Amino acid sequence: MQHKDIWRGLDQLAGQHGLSASGLAKRAGLDPTSFNPSKREGANGRPRWPTIESLARVLDAVGAGFYDFAALVEGRRGGSAPLIGFGQAQQDGFFDDAGFPVGAGWDDARFPGLGTETVYALQVSGDSMEPAYRAGDRIIVAPGAEVKLGDRVVAKTAQGEVMAKVLARKNTRIIELASLNPDYPSREFKPSEIAWIARILWASQ
Repeated sequence: MQHKDIWRGLDQLAGQHGLSASGLAKRAGLDPTSFNPSKREGANGRPRWPTIESLARVLDAVGAGFYDFAALVEGRRGGSAPLIGFGQAQQDGFFDDAGFPVGAGWDDARFPGLGTETVYALQVSGDSMEPAYRAGDRIIVAPGAEVKLGDRVVAKTAQGEVMAKVLARKNTRIIELASLNPDYPSREFKPSEIAWIARILWASQ
């Protein structure tokens, strides 16, 4: 995040809420001139940065999260992804045949924007994915992304089991899914036994 990007993000955040930079500062209980262009550089031309406290007060004032602000700073689209737990994901009605989210019953999870790519979130439970993912973590999954060997993935079997693994091997005869937790063994399946595999993009911890 560069100096100009931070200030651009603040200007865009203000614009999203129909405010000027001065109006945004005032709503946050700050000096109305705090975010004026004249305050963004010192008399010697050195850049001035907004403080963490001022950013926190601004985000609280407009009901935004840091993920939303980071998306603006980095030029990405902030938004939300449909969210369910791994237990729900085992049930029918939440995914189509290609592994894309469908139906009702999904909650919303905030996440930094990822362009127009379709994503969804799964909330981890239990210890089978430690130490990579712990109970309560949310993993963001992109069902349309290319999957390569070594990727962390979510896979659903033809029998309905959903698991987070590492794609260790894939050919016409076998799909091997390595466990993230060394206490759990790898699993091997025939291709016909796997309904779909989707790549994990990142986790919110």
